[in-house]
Amino acid sequence: MPGLISNVWLANPATNTYGGVHTRRDRASMEAFARSELFRGIGRHPGLAAVSSKDFGVLEAPTRVTNGLVAAAV
Repeated sequence: MPGLISNVWLANPATNTYGGVHTRRDRASMEAFARSELFRGIGRHPGLAAVSSKDFGVLEAPTRVTNGLVAAAV
């Protein structure tokens, strides 16, 4: 997937809630993915319910302090 840096998969089996944090190189690659058939297909999957997606910007200064997004800086 172009622009993908990492996926972190999340799970709370007790509440049957699953999700992920997907880090992308830039906003343009995130927007391109959001327009893709793969992204649209997730929401149409019959085994999934209450699918939602939210995008967030990166807080650059604190991320730098905690050495986040190391791969993006390479």
